[in-house]
Amino acid sequence: MREFTSASANKLLRTYEDEKNYLLSMEADSATYVLADGEKEEPPAYSYEETAARLAQIDREVRKLKHAINVFNVGAVLPKLGITIDEALVKMAQLTRTRARLDSMRKRLPKARKQEYGRTNLIEYEYVNYDLQKVQEDYQKVCQEIMEIQMELDYCNQTVTFEVDL
Repeated sequence: MREFTSASANKLLRTYEDEKNYLLSMEADSATYVLADGEKEEPPAYSYEETAARLAQIDREVRKLKHAINVFNVGAVLPKLGITIDEALVKMAQLTRTRARLDSMRKRLPKARKQEYGRTNLIEYEYVNYDLQKVQEDYQKVCQEIMEIQMELDYCNQTVTFEVDL
């Protein structure tokens, strides 16, 4: 059993992914080779069995680690927020979409000239149908809430540990 924080587990996942990409790249370069007629050359060092075994071992360890992270995210409660990490991640995604919508709304002018060329000589204006100040305030609140969730996640990911049988 090894002890991890979410942050250290994710760093190990990146290391596994890097090693797997390296092995696959070396396999692509070494699994076949070309010789001219009569040429005698040693084939590049490559063992299908060793490579396949190491790739399978990496995949097993990645599965175990990702599962442990998922279980941790479902069970670990962020103390200041009173919600689990997985719920916080869903909420962050929702708030990020809300922030994008509010950002677009807050950037509109209260009155803007419509640009429709060639159809008519009429000058039309588009007016916002909401309180720009309220949208700006809500935008700031959403940004603050995202920051608070992120800070709680960062703290938890760096300090709370769980065990994985690797």
